Amino acid sequence: MADKIFRINMTELTTSIEDVPADWMGHGGRGLTSTIIAAEVEPTCHPLGARNKLVIAPGLLSGTVAANSGRISCGAKSPLTGTIKEANAGGTAAQMLARLGCKAIIIEGQPREDRWYSITVGSDITISEETDLVGKGNFAVVDAVRDRMGEKHGIITIGPAGEMKMLAANISIKDPDGKLRSCGRGGLGAVMGSKRVKFIAIEPTDAKVEITDPEKFKEANRVFTKALVDNPISQALGTYGTNVLVNIINEAGALPTRNFTSGQFDGHEAISGETMHDMIVERGGKPKHNCHPGCVIQCSQIFNDREGRYKTSGFEYESIWAMGADCCVDNLDHIAEAD
Repeated sequence: MADKIFRINMTELTTSIEDVPADWMGHGGRGLTSTIIAAEVEPTCHPLGARNKLVIAPGLLSGTVAANSGRISCGAKSPLTGTIKEANAGGTAAQMLARLGCKAIIIEGQPREDRWYSITVGSDITISEETDLVGKGNFAVVDAVRDRMGEKHGIITIGPAGEMKMLAANISIKDPDGKLRSCGRGGLGAVMGSKRVKFIAIEPTDAKVEITDPEKFKEANRVFTKALVDNPISQALGTYGTNVLVNIINEAGALPTRNFTSGQFDGHEAISGETMHDMIVERGGKPKHNCHPGCVIQCSQIFNDREGRYKTSGFEYESIWAMGADCCVDNLDHIAEAD
């Protein structure tokens, strides 16, 4: 399994690859990011100061054939809550980091000079000054890094909101289609911006995660995969996405509506997962789509506009209530444009 900590000090502009402490063994994803933040970050530090740390960790089974093991976790002291926060996303970063033998990336400190940097992670770690992509949006960064380094590199990036340390800024992860998945909670993009790291590029590798007993692992994965695929909730998520929750939660009176002043929205049917599914099929999109390699639930989708052109992916319950019911918008095309 991934067994090294990649530490990056942005004050000294130095890097190190360290053994994993015994207390951190057996952890991955949010369990590991939160454990590291609890151990290494002073509770009273400013979230956007030099003493906070940004931790990026693949899951415990990332890099293997295990189903649904490709999500990446980012953790830090949140500038929004002032507490330990984790946000996660799909994309290719988790599998790629795990295959490089990276248990976690820890970014600490803050540059002394007013410069921006990019980080390249492979068999070693390289910090480079970045000038060309400062101020660019996430999609532009993905395109530029692809042209600069090649199609196969994984990318973790922030946009202008992260650079400006806006408290709701997210961290974006390149997905298998070259689109973006977002670690959206807690304002962690602002923490990455406070480290003045514009993007992290992950080099592709043919290395594999070592499994002690491959046959037993495959058998366990078959059992796990079948349980996921046969579960009624998984089936609903695969058909209607996480947006299947709109009608359910509206009926329960808990759908955020009219700036959180109500729990029910008269236009809920028009923005529901069932309506979204029918629109996607009618327009030639994909109602089932994986946000990372190996996902068997496939609750993402490809949503096209009226002319059948790609508009957005990963059209989720959270974005639909936030830009739909909570703003009294009952038009999926309008919400997709905002998404």
